[in-house]
Amino acid sequence: MAGLEESGSNPDVGLLYDINGLTRETPHWLDRAMAFVGEYGLLLALVLLVVWCWWGQRKRGALDDAASSVAAVVWAPLAAAIAVLVNVPIRGFVERPRPFRDHSGIHVLVDGKDDFSFVSDHATLAMAIGAGLFVAHRKFGFAGLALAALEGFCRVFMGVHYPTDVIGGFALGTAVALLLSPLAMALLTPLAKAIGRSRYGGWLVWDREVGPVSATPLSETAAPSEAAQDPDERDLAA
Repeated sequence: MAGLEESGSNPDVGLLYDINGLTRETPHWLDRAMAFVGEYGLLLALVLLVVWCWWGQRKRGALDDAASSVAAVVWAPLAAAIAVLVNVPIRGFVERPRPFRDHSGIHVLVDGKDDFSFVSDHATLAMAIGAGLFVAHRKFGFAGLALAALEGFCRVFMGVHYPTDVIGGFALGTAVALLLSPLAMALLTPLAKAIGRSRYGGWLVWDREVGPVSATPLSETAAPSEAAQDPDERDLAA
């Protein structure tokens, strides 16, 4: 009831109290676990997801295919970095205080949050990586988007962001990852191909043990047909 009185008719604040209010029913160890997951764990999981996706995309076969796939994966963390840089002037312009500064009864699970609230950096990072992975690989992308959604929930659960802070972060991360993707691919794909052709750095882009296998069937199929041809027929043809 206190939450409703504080929120008034503002659905943003009301949802903040509803989600953060769950901490009053959860055990202390779960609150601490959620704080760690929301602050560090999910971002680490997204980084590991990017590494996993990159490792698999190296095995796409021919260099051209592997290079374009790896370039798309590399774009995911780069998009996250760009989105956070874009968020710096946004936060300074909006200057929205953290929710626990304007509303009483908020249970804050992590200390040291003295900066502005809108837009959430964590939500921006997570969604930019998720959207970037979705461009590179659908299955990994869905996993990344799910982790990003959980990140957004955790930020509100922890009492350090309003729901609209998270929604703004999701919108910013998605916009940067998708709108700049064509330009990023145009720049990153040739770079990936050049690295793939290099002697020492090629393994970062292309698994050579897999690549030649996809390139050999055409050359191998022509040779047996010549070998199977009767010698006399080859002489007549000559």
